[in-house]
Amino acid sequence: MPESKLVTVQRHIMDQQAMHPEATGAFTRLLWDLTLAAKIISREVNKAGLVDILGTTGSSNVQGEEVQKLDCYAQDTIFKAMDHGGHLCCMASEEVSDVIEIPARFPKGRYVLVFDPLDGSSNIDVNVSVGTIFSILRKITPGEDGNLEDCLQRGVRQVAAGYVIYGSSTMMVYTAGQGAHGFTLDSSLGEFLLSHENIQMPEQGKIYSVNEGNAHTWDTGTKAYVDFVKSPQTDRKGKSHRYIGSMVADLHRNLFKGGIFLYPADCRNADKPKPKLRLLYEANPMAYIVEQAGGLAITGTERIMEIRPTELHQRVPIVIGSKDDVTEYERFYRARGLPTDL
Repeated sequence: MPESKLVTVQRHIMDQQAMHPEATGAFTRLLWDLTLAAKIISREVNKAGLVDILGTTGSSNVQGEEVQKLDCYAQDTIFKAMDHGGHLCCMASEEVSDVIEIPARFPKGRYVLVFDPLDGSSNIDVNVSVGTIFSILRKITPGEDGNLEDCLQRGVRQVAAGYVIYGSSTMMVYTAGQGAHGFTLDSSLGEFLLSHENIQMPEQGKIYSVNEGNAHTWDTGTKAYVDFVKSPQTDRKGKSHRYIGSMVADLHRNLFKGGIFLYPADCRNADKPKPKLRLLYEANPMAYIVEQAGGLAITGTERIMEIRPTELHQRVPIVIGSKDDVTEYERFYRARGLPTDL
């Protein structure tokens, strides 16, 4: 019988910290605070049908999208868990238009937290998996307070990134540059336990994930690629289409089973393509995780984590998943696609 280890996420973080003698422990405590927020959000998601947190608030966020009640709860929970620990100089959230300052009464730290409090929250009313996505950066400006420059860093400068998926079980997947690791929440213990160590994504998968309802808006390279992968080839069957409509859920599945997730830009106006997903809150952290698991993440012509952000809510097209699948897509895009200068 193979040897198994009983390791909490806190113990795993401490073991990784021990590999860096210069570490002060601030980063470790920061991640502990994040796991607490995840447990609280998980509790509310799991009883969403029993309390008044379903539906919309009647207002819109900075993206122009209807704000779900659970979005507000998740935003507030993460802020309250992270504002007073002394680890952060500032935060940024998909739900907030500007940089989130740490209240003056609390000490400041050397890290920046960028997060999507509840990805896919419009699906919560119909019991579809949703998730929290986060990215951690080091402060790069002088002084105590963080600012926009600290948030607008390329993905390659991420210290850590992760997501929490609230589904049939609650699971956290995170990386701090030493591989991608998964932890499943044992609700009876109130602990995230190591369940998937050093996740390795298959080099090629049998699944493609894309909203085909938007096919009329795609560039020609994406159309050609999707037509290719869903048709039987001489040496293989066509790929199966699986699309949940929650990025966390779609990528979580593909991370383990292999495959490719696409969200190309809307190219109906060829002179000004309109991408959908956010670079800082979704694309960069997911790209870091997938690359640590052996996959790739690109816009079509550019590595996601090499993009230099110019604004807090910048959007990019994204193609992410198994290495061979993304490389295959890139050949189609470069041969037939539109320039990606977004």
